[in-house]
Amino acid sequence: MNFITTDIEGVWIIEPRRFGDARGYFMESFKKSEFEANVGRVDFVQDNESFSSRGVLRGLHFQKGEWSQAKLVRVSQGTVIDVAVDLRGGSPTYGRHVAVELSQENARQLFIPRGFAHGFVVLSDTAQFQYKVDNVYAPQSEATLRFDDPALGIDWRIPASEMLLSEKDLCGLSLDEITPF
Repeated sequence: MNFITTDIEGVWIIEPRRFGDARGYFMESFKKSEFEANVGRVDFVQDNESFSSRGVLRGLHFQKGEWSQAKLVRVSQGTVIDVAVDLRGGSPTYGRHVAVELSQENARQLFIPRGFAHGFVVLSDTAQFQYKVDNVYAPQSEATLRFDDPALGIDWRIPASEMLLSEKDLCGLSLDEITPF
């Protein structure tokens, strides 16, 4: 696997090696020893999957306090723009984001440490999105950062008029309403 640093410390782009022939391909999507040698120790406790159609935007979600989650995300079908926003108090990159195209073609993954809001928008007709988390879902600790907050300056590469959002995501907080981690 190729581990690529980003402009925000702790956020990694991971490119698995694919071995392909006329039958298709094989790849290791996660190998604990390689991950820990490059990123560090993270104990993933749950795998999640979502399926969405074009324009669906999920996020920007985060869990506060002891329920904060690190995530390793990837797309097994389709294409998304995946975004991680730094909410770590005292971080020199607080409020900045990393945006990466994840697709079945590029097989890239994004590792997002605790202390970040996370979301994605589907650019293809449909997308199957998979992610590992290091903590369980705690609805009492969940919050949403507003996807279109001008302070974030995120280019979702799709007009807001074409986006499909849940009520929870439409009512997200602005960056200045968030208490840093």
